[in-house]
Amino acid sequence: MSIKRTTSESLFEKSKTYFPGGVNSPVRAFKSVDGAPLFIKKGNGCIITDEDENEFIDFCCSWGPLILGHNHPKVYEKVVTTLQNGSSFGAPTRLENELAELILERNPYIDKIRFVSSGTEAVMSALRLARGFTGKDKVIKFDGCYHGHSDSLLVNAGSGLVTLGESSSAGVPASFAQETLVLPLNDIEALKACVAEYKDQIACAIIEPIPANNGLLLQEKTFLLALREICTENGILLFFDEVISGFRVAFSGAAEHYGIKPDLVTYGKIIGGGLPVGAYGASSEIMARISPDGNVYQAGTLSGNPVAMAAGIAQLTECAKPGFYEDQAKRTLDFITPINAHVKAKGYDFEIVSIGSIFWLNFAGNKTIRKASQIDPDMTGFRHLHSALLKRGIYLGPSGYEVGFVSTAHTPEILEKASVIFCDALDEIYA
Repeated sequence: MSIKRTTSESLFEKSKTYFPGGVNSPVRAFKSVDGAPLFIKKGNGCIITDEDENEFIDFCCSWGPLILGHNHPKVYEKVVTTLQNGSSFGAPTRLENELAELILERNPYIDKIRFVSSGTEAVMSALRLARGFTGKDKVIKFDGCYHGHSDSLLVNAGSGLVTLGESSSAGVPASFAQETLVLPLNDIEALKACVAEYKDQIACAIIEPIPANNGLLLQEKTFLLALREICTENGILLFFDEVISGFRVAFSGAAEHYGIKPDLVTYGKIIGGGLPVGAYGASSEIMARISPDGNVYQAGTLSGNPVAMAAGIAQLTECAKPGFYEDQAKRTLDFITPINAHVKAKGYDFEIVSIGSIFWLNFAGNKTIRKASQIDPDMTGFRHLHSALLKRGIYLGPSGYEVGFVSTAHTPEILEKASVIFCDALDEIYA
C-alpha cells in the first residue's frame, strides 16, 4: 500500500523551477527518505492534510513550534484580532511589553530580552553580544549541536581533541571558522584542555543543553554542571541555545529543568506560537551593551512584530498554566513506553528516547548515545520506518537525525493509536 502523491509530485516539479532543490529549507526536500516531499494544505489539532487529501497524525509539529498543535483556537483568535489593527508598524507596541512580561516574570535566569525574527538571528546576535561584552573573539561549540546557519557556527570539528573549527559549508571563510573551537559533547577532559590552552581568548561556550538537532544527545548533568563551573572560573560566558528546549521541557527550558543558570540564552520556535519569533536574553549588565544602550549593534525591521507577539502571548499563556509540562511529559511516556516494550520483546535494535515532549528514534537499540560520533550514519532503518509510517498515516520529520514532538493536541486516544501503528510499522521493517 502507498499513499497518493500525484498533486505533491506535480507541485514539487514546479517548485524546482523556482527554488534551489525545490524547497526553502533543505531538509524539507525528502532527500533522506522515499518519494517526493508532501505539500501540506492545512493542519488542525495534531492532524495535517496534504494536497492529495491524505491525512496524517503529525509528530513534526513544524519542527517544534506547535506545542499546542495546529490552528489552536486561542492562538487563532489572538492573531486575527491583532491583524485587524494592522500587520506591522516598525514602532513599539503594547504587545511586545506583554510578551516580555509574560516571559521575564517566570524566568529567573534573565533580566532583559530582545525579540528578533528567528532562532538563527537570535544566536547570531547573542554571539556578537558575547564577543562585545567580553572583548574576546573565540567561541567554544560542541560537535552535534546546531545553532543556525550563521558563519561562525556553521563548522565541523577538525582533527584532534582540541580543534579549531573547519567550515561545513561553502561560503564560510576559514578565518571565521577558526574562531570557533569544536569539542565533543559530554567530555570534561577535552573541555578542560581547550580552556587551558585558549581561556584568555574565549568569549563564550555555546551549547544546546538538550542537543536535539543531531539526534537527541541527552547530556549527563555532571557535564553541564562542570561546564558551568569551568566557564565561571575562567571568565567565559555560558551560552544556552534553547531554541528547541525553551518552553518545551519547562517554561524556562533546560535551564529550569537542570537548575543551571546560563549567562546568555536564546529562544525560538515555541516562543512565536507558530509565527517567526526568536529572542535572546541575559542579565541587565550584559544586555546593557546592546544598542541603543550600548555599542553592540543589532536591529530588525520585523522584530517584535505585533501579529507574531500576539501568537506568542496566546501560546505561552497556555504553557504557563500549572501542570502543563508534567502532563506533556506523561502523555509522551504513555506514547513511547508500549513501543519500547514491544521492540524489547521482539529483540529489535531500536528504542525511542525522550525528554519532556521531545522524542527520537534510536536505531542503536538501548545503547546510550550522548555524542554525535556515536550515531550510525546509515539511516536505512529510518528511511524504511518513515515510509512504513507514512502509508499508515503518521508524519515524521524526513530525517533520522531530527527529533519528534508531542503537542497538547495529541490526545491519549490518538497517542494510543499511534503506538499501535508504530509497532505494526516496526514489525514490517524488521520482518
